[in-house]
Amino acid sequence: MKNPMKNKLLYIFTLLILLVSCNKEDNQKRIAENARDTKKKELIFSNIKKGWDFYDEPINEATEESIKTWNDLRAFMQELGQKPKKTISAYQQKAAAISKKAMVLNNNIPELFNKPQIKSRVSVLITKVRLLDMFIHLDNIPDKKVVQLVGEINKELATLQRQMDILSEKSKIPVEEGEDEMRRMLLDSARAIPNTGMMPNQSVIPASTRAIINPNDARVE
Repeated sequence: MKNPMKNKLLYIFTLLILLVSCNKEDNQKRIAENARDTKKKELIFSNIKKGWDFYDEPINEATEESIKTWNDLRAFMQELGQKPKKTISAYQQKAAAISKKAMVLNNNIPELFNKPQIKSRVSVLITKVRLLDMFIHLDNIPDKKVVQLVGEINKELATLQRQMDILSEKSKIPVEEGEDEMRRMLLDSARAIPNTGMMPNQSVIPASTRAIINPNDARVE
């Protein structure tokens, strides 16, 4: 007759071997998963580091002079020029700092650039920057999207500066003596005329001023 105690010990010993074997397999799987995760994070960091290339300099000398009058835009571009290093956490902090600088761009626009076309460009730029900040803070960072947004931010910033150049050049065009006052008077008169379809006599309006009065413009009733 077999020894019950011996059988019991054999059963326990076998069970321990199975448990050790399972734990060893789990540890190996965990190590492999950690290695894959580390490699993935390193690749994401490498891609973002390589693609994090902002245009932090004015596109030309004229824009450089214009930016000097816009403190918030100058501070924003300076923030873009300070590239983070070493860790993805540093890039996340930089994205947050850039977003913070971008959010105030619409608050104190110089009078020369305080125009709808500039404000619309700034709004688009702010949206792109906030998206960048959002994506880079995700647990699973979409590195390709982050790099894409860097390019889009550069594009919007260049478009904004070109629009600033246009307004700067227009401001340098000399106005004939009395023409500016005439324009204001004609515009005020045009807005005051009831919506009857009648327009001021074009023959008495300077040629350079006629273009600013559009028969289709809305008038004050």
